[in-house]
Amino acid sequence: MYAIIESCGKQYKVSEGDIILFEKLDTEEGKKVTFSNVVLVSNDKKVEVGTPYVKGVKVEGKVVAHGKGKKIIVYKYKAKKNYRRTQGHRQPFTKVEITKIAMPTAKAEA
Repeated sequence: MYAIIESCGKQYKVSEGDIILFEKLDTEEGKKVTFSNVVLVSNDKKVEVGTPYVKGVKVEGKVVAHGKGKKIIVYKYKAKKNYRRTQGHRQPFTKVEITKIAMPTAKAEA
């Protein structure tokens, strides 16, 4: 079973037990986080696509750690003008372990 969720302006394919790096989330380490913007969910039998989101499906996870990514170098240069600027950037991230994909229970038909 897997789901595609939308968070921080990006889409991520997740399964139970996966560890995913998201953009920085405002949640403390060890706390639970819930993603309700589920775009697609698939179990072994069928695929359900939302318009735009699948109703009743939530993905739960636990925040493992916060950190910063690898440093990238931003270099600005203008030819023949003696203009050179170097700047570094490290993007903050949140490491989340996906614990559960909660599907709505099917109601018994009368």
